[in-house]
Amino acid sequence: MDIQSGPADRRTSGAGSPGDGSSIFSRSQTNSDFSETSSMSESRHFFDDGKKADADQSNIPMTSFNFINSIIGSGIIGIPFALKQAGFGLGIILLILVAIITDYSLILLIEAGKLSNTVTYQDMMMFACGRPGFYLLSTLQFLYPFIAMISYNVIIGDTITKIITRIGGNSVEGTVLANRQFIIFLSTIFITLPLSLYRNIAKLSKWAFVSLVLVLFILVCICIKLGTFAKDIPPTPNAWSFANTSVTQAIGIMAFAYMCHHSTFLIHSSLENPAKERWNFVTHVSVLFCMVVMLVFGLVGYASFTGYTQGDLLENYCHEDNLMSAARFIFAVTVMLTYPTECFVTREVIENALFPSSQPAPFWRHIVVSLVIVLTNAALSMTTDCLGIVLELNGVLAACPLAFIIPPVCVMRLRQEPILSKSNIIPILIATFGSLVAIIGFIMAIYNFSEGSQCSHGREMEYCLIGSLVDPNMTTPASNITLKI
Repeated sequence: MDIQSGPADRRTSGAGSPGDGSSIFSRSQTNSDFSETSSMSESRHFFDDGKKADADQSNIPMTSFNFINSIIGSGIIGIPFALKQAGFGLGIILLILVAIITDYSLILLIEAGKLSNTVTYQDMMMFACGRPGFYLLSTLQFLYPFIAMISYNVIIGDTITKIITRIGGNSVEGTVLANRQFIIFLSTIFITLPLSLYRNIAKLSKWAFVSLVLVLFILVCICIKLGTFAKDIPPTPNAWSFANTSVTQAIGIMAFAYMCHHSTFLIHSSLENPAKERWNFVTHVSVLFCMVVMLVFGLVGYASFTGYTQGDLLENYCHEDNLMSAARFIFAVTVMLTYPTECFVTREVIENALFPSSQPAPFWRHIVVSLVIVLTNAALSMTTDCLGIVLELNGVLAACPLAFIIPPVCVMRLRQEPILSKSNIIPILIATFGSLVAIIGFIMAIYNFSEGSQCSHGREMEYCLIGSLVDPNMTTPASNITLKI
């Protein structure tokens, strides 16, 4: 993207006054490390003075669309499964709680940017934690969106091939049109790659709006099927219990669904006049909207299938269902439009890590880096259709540190106040929450892997094979049908 420019000085006085010895953190070493790479930040300063650095910046509504689009991705379709894991009542509470924590951590992240007078997550981490922190963050910030892009390609490949098979029937089975690798290749060349070549994220605003409309369409389809199809599926035993044991897994899914910190600085810099009040408004509105959408997705999706709910809600619907086939196609289009936002972040991380003194990137390098990222991602996506364990590890090992650990830790370092000061209580709680989720979630992920968790791509649900659920002319009441979970 086109990077903002500010005054030549770094105005480090904005980071706070030196402590009187009671501060838990010392910036002497990190400031020294940061000065060694000052070229990364001398041309990219944090400012909110109302000046406009880019003619292509977007207003509050369009920035909000970009923000919402960066949050609502493949994770939203797993929210009903999170309610199943945590229990219906506790799952709803956790979904709201994680939204509140995410909102506050986003505010902390931008505060850390202002205190360090930087406009990228990496530069802020360099200023606050030195080179070790910079390289740790660069690794996490690269892995998270890159793996998310792989998951998007997997969804595209699996979904579009089902649609083609549904339309073409036996005539296309076994042909190249039903080959998921070929579909991933086509979508990469003609859709995701061209969108990923934009140099400014503000230009994706119109596509972000389209993506949002498509998500709402999928939600409408799910609501329709609740009243016309899912109502005939008998609920499982203890379907409405308040709490279940797999709470950490549920939180990991929710953290993955809300995760947008890796693209926050990019979106912030695309906002016209990024004053504190304007940015906070964008953050609150975006997170609140996403929370409402996820709550509706979760409630309707779980109410439809209760204990049968799968990690990908759309896998619960029968393959012969035309409306949900359309919803699957729409969801594939949605992730295609979300893909470029993740590519922006991945490319920005590479630029900051490998070419810190040459910003903005010349056009030829922009093209080369984009091609390497997108084509490598596509190639890896073609090797598997089962990323469950990878995505779970990605959520607890990358999403949690990026969202819930690093922002509060950096803010506390930059504030230079005693660790138990009143202003640090909430950051400490958020960092503790993130650490517990990451540690316990990692242990659970390893345990699940050792148990040999299998993929369920393409499996027709058992209730779809029972005639009374799909054929209204049959007389056996659905309530008398016993299904296996």
